[in-house]
Amino acid sequence: MTGSTGDDTRDDTGNDTGSVTGSAPRERLLSPSYAATTIGMFALIAFVAFEAMAVTTVMPTVAQALDGESLYALTFAAPLACGVLGTVAAGRWSDRRGPALPLVVAMVLFSAGLLVCAAAPTMEVLLAGRVLQGLGGGALTVGLYVLVGIVFPPVLRPAVFASFAAAWVLPALFGPAVAALVADALGWRWVFGGAVVLVAAAALLITPALRSGHRPPTEAGTDAGTAPRGSLVWAAVAAVAVLALELLGSEPGTALPAVLALVLVVVSLRRLLPPGTLVGRRGLPSVIATRGLLSASFFCAEAYIVYVLQEQWGLSPGRAGIALTFVGITWAVASQAQARLGSRVSDVTAMRVGTALVLAGVTALALSVELHLPALVTGASYVLAGAGMGFGYPRTSVAMLAVSSDRDRGFNSSALTIADSLGAALALSVSGVVFAASERGGQDPFLAVFLLGGLIAALGVAAASRTRAA
Repeated sequence: MTGSTGDDTRDDTGNDTGSVTGSAPRERLLSPSYAATTIGMFALIAFVAFEAMAVTTVMPTVAQALDGESLYALTFAAPLACGVLGTVAAGRWSDRRGPALPLVVAMVLFSAGLLVCAAAPTMEVLLAGRVLQGLGGGALTVGLYVLVGIVFPPVLRPAVFASFAAAWVLPALFGPAVAALVADALGWRWVFGGAVVLVAAAALLITPALRSGHRPPTEAGTDAGTAPRGSLVWAAVAAVAVLALELLGSEPGTALPAVLALVLVVVSLRRLLPPGTLVGRRGLPSVIATRGLLSASFFCAEAYIVYVLQEQWGLSPGRAGIALTFVGITWAVASQAQARLGSRVSDVTAMRVGTALVLAGVTALALSVELHLPALVTGASYVLAGAGMGFGYPRTSVAMLAVSSDRDRGFNSSALTIADSLGAALALSVSGVVFAASERGGQDPFLAVFLLGGLIAALGVAAASRTRAA
C-alpha cells in the first residue's frame, strides 16, 4: 500500500455547515455537479492502488520469466524514487498553470509506463517502464490534490480525501486475486496492459473537471509553488542516486561507486527535508524521520512477502497474495481505530505504538523465515506490521500539521511526502544490494532482507520516541 493517499481522513460532512439559508440543499460528493469528477478521481486512485497490489503479486513471476531476479528490488524502488521527481515538478507546474495539463501529462506517462512494462522483452526495459510509471504516479497524486481545491468547496474536501483513502481498500481486497487470475489465464503482461483501459475510462470522467481546473497563471501561486527551483534538481539527484545505488551495489567490486551514490542520496535528503531530520532532532524533524522509517521498513517487507511465500513455501501467486489482502484490511481497520480514538491517544503515543508494531511484525517475519515456521505465521507477521502502519502512519500527517504554520505548511507537507517515498525507495534499493550479497555468500537472502527491515523499524521506534516537541 504505497503512496500518501492512504492517509486516514475522517469524513465530517455530516456536521452543520453553517449555511446561510436553512432550506439550501446540502452539497454532496455524488450530487450532479460533482458526481462524474468524484467517481473519476476515486477510480484513478483505485486503479493506481490496484496496479501497486497487482505488481507486488506478479513481480516474482515476471522476474523469473525475464531472467531479472537481480533487478527485482529496483522494480519497486524505481517508481517510488522517480515519483518524488514527478511530485515536485507537478507541484510547481500546477501552481503556475493549474492542474489540467499536469494531470493529462501524468496520466499519459503512467499509461505509457504500463504499456512499456506489458511489452517488455527484458527486465531492463520493464524497469524503464516502471520509471515512467513513477513519474506519472507522483505527478498524478499532486494534480488530483490541486484539482480538489479548485473543484470542490471546503465543506466537501474532507470527504474527497476520505474517498481517496477508501479507494485503497477495494484493490487490497481483490487486487492480488484478480492479478493472479489474469496472470494465470492470459499472462502477466495483461496485468500491466489491462490497467491502461481502466485509466483511460477514469480520465474521461474527470475531463469536465480538467477544463474547469485550467487557470491562468495570475490565479496560481500558493506557498507550495514558491518552492525553489533547487528542490527539483535535488529531487532528480536523489532519484538517480537511489537507482544507481542498487545497480552498482548489486555487482561485486563496485563498493566505492555504491557508497558515493549513497552519499549523494544523503546530501539530497539534507536539502529536501527540515534541518535535523537525518539525526532525529526532537519535534518536527523526528516526525518526518518517523514517516520515512515507517515506510522504509514496511515496504521493504512488502516487496518480498509474496516472493518468499512462493520460494520457501511453494505457494501459488494467488495464495501468496492473500497476505496483501489481509494487510490491506488490517491497515484500514487500524487506521479507523486511531481516528475514532482521536485525542484520547496522543500523536506521539500513536506513532510509538505504530512503529513498535511494525518492528514486532518485521522481526517475527524474519524469525519465521529463519525457523521455517508455517506460512500462516509468516503471513500473520506481515499483517501485524500492517496494523502498525494503519495506527501510526496517519498520525505523522496530523503531527506535522499541528506544528506547521502558514509560512511552512507547504514545505513541511512536501517534506513528509519526500521522506515517505525516498525512504521506501532507498530501503528497497539497499535491500536489493543485501539480497545479492547474501546470495553470493551462500546465506538466506530473504532472511537478510527482513533483518534489514527490522533494523530500519528499530530506528523508527527511536525516532518516534523523539517526536514530542521540545
